[in-house]
Amino acid sequence: MRYLNPTELPQPAGPYSQATLVEGPGAWVHVAGQVGIDARGVAPADFEAQAELAWGNVLHALRGAGMGMEHVVKTTTYLVDRADAAAMRPIRLRHLGEHRPASTLVLVAGLLDVVWKIEVEAVAFRPAAG
Repeated sequence: MRYLNPTELPQPAGPYSQATLVEGPGAWVHVAGQVGIDARGVAPADFEAQAELAWGNVLHALRGAGMGMEHVVKTTTYLVDRADAAAMRPIRLRHLGEHRPASTLVLVAGLLDVVWKIEVEAVAFRPAAG
């Protein structure tokens, strides 16, 4: 995998890459949008707790496929409130560490349940062994 930030593009506005190039055989997983709920389906009231759960749920899905955050090549994050973007960044960084996948952040009018404040999708690739 190669993370790309071509000089012809504006440099990323945050800790991500403009594109990810994946070549060769391997396994892909597309993680459905994960919201900030626990295993019982309960959403905490505050944004930070929901964001921790949403990113943690992405990791649980990846682990189910035998992968981790280091395999993520693309994320899409949906926020209901623009003001939550600043609080989301350190949580995202904590979960991704030094990993910089291509990323999109979208402000939306709402999610399916009115209490949900964040939803995170991911695409991951694990190169074939060998």
